[in-house]
Amino acid sequence: MSVPTTASHVGVLGHTIEGAALCWTEVARHSAKLGQPQHPDITMDCISFERVMPAWEAGDLATVRAVLRTSAERLAKADAEFFVCPDNTAHLALEAAGPEFPLPGLHIVDVVADAAQVASYQRVAILGTRFTMNGPLYPRELAKRGITAVIPAEAERERIHDAIFTELVYGRVPESVRSTFHGIAERMQAEEGCDAVAAVCTEIPLAIDSSTSPIPVLDSTRLLGRAAAEVALGRRPLPVWSGGAFG
Repeated sequence: MSVPTTASHVGVLGHTIEGAALCWTEVARHSAKLGQPQHPDITMDCISFERVMPAWEAGDLATVRAVLRTSAERLAKADAEFFVCPDNTAHLALEAAGPEFPLPGLHIVDVVADAAQVASYQRVAILGTRFTMNGPLYPRELAKRGITAVIPAEAERERIHDAIFTELVYGRVPESVRSTFHGIAERMQAEEGCDAVAAVCTEIPLAIDSSTSPIPVLDSTRLLGRAAAEVALGRRPLPVWSGGAFG
C-alpha cells in the first residue's frame, strides 16, 4: 500500500552529529508549530568529520567537497528533494569549484543573513570555527544586506575554535565553555557595538542562546531547520543552488 505524501522530502547532509541532530529535530518541531500534524520525510547522511579534519587543516576544500558530495548522492538516491547542510564551515567546501550536486540545497549563510536583516540588526558578531570566522561567507552575505560582520579578536577566535573541537562536537558543554561564549558576546557588545551574535557553528547553540546571552543570538542550526520545514511544507520555494558559487 502506498503512503500519501503531504510534504517534500528533506535531506540532512550532516558533517558533525550534534549539529545535524539539532537540525533534524528542528525540522519536525517547526512543522508542528506551522500546524502540520505530520512532519516531512527526513533522511540524514553523515560521514564523520574526523575523516576530513586533515583536509580542513590543509585547506584542501576539494577533498572535503568530495566527501560531502558522497552524502548528497546518497540523499538523492533516497529520493530527498533538497538538502540542508547544518554545518557553516562545510559551506566553504560546498561553494568550491566542482560538479553540481545531484539535488539543490538551502544555503545556511543565506538563511542566517536573511534572519539578521528581518530583525534589523546592524553589527553582528560572528562566532564559529576558525575556518568560518576567517572566511568570506558571512561578511559577504551580511554586507549584501547592509549589515556589518564583526569578527572576534585573534585570541578569542582560538578559544572559540578550541571549545568547538574539544567539547561541543562531542556534545559536552562544561561551564567553562559557556563562560567563554558569554564573555566574548559581552565584550563584543560593549566594545564593538554588536547588537546580535551569529552562532555559526551548529554546535554553539548548545553553549549560548538568546535566553542567556547579553544580546540576541541568531541560531544557525535552528534557523536552517525551520527554513527546511517551510520549504518542505510549501511555505518557501524549493532552492535552486546545487553547490559551487552562490548568489
